[in-house]
Amino acid sequence: MRRTPIQPLLMFATILASGVLCAPPVSAHEKWFHSTEGFPLRWDLLFQVKPLAFVGGVLLLTTLLGLWWRIRGGRGFVPGPENFGADPERRSALYGLIPAILAVHLAVPLLVNGVQGHLFSPDNVLPGAWRYLLGLAETGLALALFYGTLTRLAAALMALLWLIGIFVTGPQGMLDNTFYLGFAAFFFLAGRGPLSIDRLVIPRWEASPAQMERAVPALRIGLGLSLTIVAFTEKLANLPLALDFLQDYHLNFTRFFGLPMSNEIFVLCAGSVELLVGLCLLFNIFPREIILIAWIPINMSLTVFNWTELIGHLPIYGILAFLLLWSPGPENIALWREGLRSGPLPIKPKLLGRE
Repeated sequence: MRRTPIQPLLMFATILASGVLCAPPVSAHEKWFHSTEGFPLRWDLLFQVKPLAFVGGVLLLTTLLGLWWRIRGGRGFVPGPENFGADPERRSALYGLIPAILAVHLAVPLLVNGVQGHLFSPDNVLPGAWRYLLGLAETGLALALFYGTLTRLAAALMALLWLIGIFVTGPQGMLDNTFYLGFAAFFFLAGRGPLSIDRLVIPRWEASPAQMERAVPALRIGLGLSLTIVAFTEKLANLPLALDFLQDYHLNFTRFFGLPMSNEIFVLCAGSVELLVGLCLLFNIFPREIILIAWIPINMSLTVFNWTELIGHLPIYGILAFLLLWSPGPENIALWREGLRSGPLPIKPKLLGRE
C-alpha cells in the first residue's frame, strides 16, 4: 500500500503549534531587557521533577527525530530551491552572494553595540576603558565585514574579542553569544566571497576549497550551541529570572487560546522549544523544518521589544534564511565552493600561486 505523508506532516504541525504557543519568551532575550542582578544560575532548580521532565522530553524527541532523519537518508519534507526550478548555475550564483548578505546582517549589530559600549549584545556592558577599546574594535570589525576588507583577519580578531569578553564581561554572556564564534569561523573559512574588496586587492588571502566546505557547518553549529545554551541560562536553569521577567512583560497569552498555563509551565515550554531548535540545528536534524518552527517565535515579539530585538536578531535571521536555502549533499557543497570562487570576480589559480 502506498505511504502517504499525512502522519509526518501532522507530527511537524504539532511541533510547529507548540513553537507558536511558546513563542514570546523564546524570541525575547530576557537579559537584554531585564536586569539579571540577583538572578544567578539555579542548577539546583533544574534537577527538580518538572524541569527534568521537560528536558528529558526534549532529549527523547531530538533522538527520535534524529533516527527518523537517518532513516530518510537526510531528506526533509520542506522543498529547497532546486524543487522550485533553481538550476545549479543559479544556486551557485546565490551562494556567491551569501557571505556579503551575512556580513551586512552581522555588521549592523556589531556597529550598534560597539558605539553603545556593549560587547555583542545589550546585556554585556563594557566597563571602564574596555568600553572604548573593545567598542572601537567592534566598530572596526563591522566596517571590515561590511566592505569585505581583510575579512579573514577580522574573523580571527572577532574570535579573539569573544575570548577577551569571557574575562571582561563574564563567561555566561559570551556563551550566550556563541553564534558570533560561528560567524568568526564561517568568515575565516569562507572569506567574503566574490563581492568584496579582498577579492580585488588581496586574492592570495582567499581560503582554500577544503576550508570553504567547512564554513557552513561551523555557522550552523555556532547558532545551535547559542540557542541550546540560552535555553538553560535564561529559562531552564534560571527559572526565577524568567518568572520575574514575565511579571514585567506579560507575554503569557495562553489563556487567550483557552489553554491557560502557569508562568512556570509557560517558561518550561519556551525553554524546551528553544532547546529543541538548538539541538536540531547543532546535530543537523530536519534543519529546514526546525527553522520554520523557530522563525515565528523569533519574530512575534518584535512589536514589543522594537529596535533592540530587531538589531540583535539580525545575525540570527541571516543564518536561518541561509540554512533554509541550503541543501545537503556533495553536489550542493560543490556548488557552494564554485559560487565562492567564481562570480564577477573569480579566483584565478595562477594568481594564487598554490593550485
